[in-house]
Amino acid sequence: ESQIVPGLTHWAHPGFFNYFNSSSSEPAVLAEMLASTVNVNGMLWRSAPIATELEQVTLDWLRQWMGLGDGWFGILHDSGSLSNFHALIAARQFIAPEYRISGMAGDLIIYASQQAHSSIMRGAIAAGFGSNQVRLIETDDIFALRIDALQAAIKNDIENGLRPCCIVAALGSTSSCAIDPLPEIADIAREYGVWLHADCAYGGALAIVPEYRSLFTGIEKVDSLVINPHKWLFVPIECSALYTRHPNIFREAFSYIPSYLESSETTINYMDYGVPLSRRFRALKLWFVMRAFGRKTIVEQLRRHMKLCYWFAEQIAAHPSFELIAPVNMGLLCFRLKESDKATQMLVNRVNDTRRFWLGTTKLNEHLVIRIAIGNLRVEKRHLEDLWRELIR
Repeated sequence: ESQIVPGLTHWAHPGFFNYFNSSSSEPAVLAEMLASTVNVNGMLWRSAPIATELEQVTLDWLRQWMGLGDGWFGILHDSGSLSNFHALIAARQFIAPEYRISGMAGDLIIYASQQAHSSIMRGAIAAGFGSNQVRLIETDDIFALRIDALQAAIKNDIENGLRPCCIVAALGSTSSCAIDPLPEIADIAREYGVWLHADCAYGGALAIVPEYRSLFTGIEKVDSLVINPHKWLFVPIECSALYTRHPNIFREAFSYIPSYLESSETTINYMDYGVPLSRRFRALKLWFVMRAFGRKTIVEQLRRHMKLCYWFAEQIAAHPSFELIAPVNMGLLCFRLKESDKATQMLVNRVNDTRRFWLGTTKLNEHLVIRIAIGNLRVEKRHLEDLWRELIR
């Protein structure tokens, strides 16, 4: 109480609107405690059989909740950044399996929107791609990837003797929750035979709600995708779900078995599908949340958050001093003071200095933009009414 709590930024507070809120819940807190108590390492099936089995079960439930068909393999990582990193390495294995032996050359190219999460560039560099092998494609007026620009970039690279390797589609980008045109991107990926990865780390939770599933049209055509239950499904960090239709590619990319890890069981050993050897019992907290809330209650919570988001957007649109900068696709609001970027920053600083709220900022169309993410399990309309009054004041 004296040393730790005063130094915390309280992500669980209903006035926390920065980043994408990681809102924990009581069942998940209990599961975290129990996972730490048993303290198993799920690297092999035999090292923690139920950890492996439960990870498969819960991720299959989540797959069904999202409306994905059969044939998907899931694995839990600590973060969306690490999930994206693994997808990029799988793409490299898919296009150039010889590089596992010889090491990377400079001919493989990754394509992503200018709005793509920073983990795409960081993951590419960590995987051995140079930063000049990542093409950040122009976006349209709603911050979605431009198909014509993507096609032109791929054709130009092929003409110059380079090999397209992976396209990353954002379904709920970090700055604006932009949704890239996935069906058209999937057609291009199929035409050129490249790996297609969907980054829906934040927005993927909304696929659980039937009326929002159209935002994810074409998702069945991707080769891999990521959704973070620790962002909008009330599971504490760290819990990121990576799905793929090609687990064999991941195994070919990552499997390396020394004698002390040899196993005779014909079961899944999760160590074969990624970099980490030590693996926490993350599935337990996801299982607790899914069992405690159930799909119906989680859908109701997501609908409630979207209703709050639309209400706040109406206040912004009706006020002469503010303007919305991006469409409200998911639980994120992007707006600014019409006056200037300087005035917008001063407003954010004043609100944040109250310590009752924490707002974030980003840049869109070269303007500073206020970014409010609504996804806290405990946020209510009264909190947003208080925030609106504070902004006006």
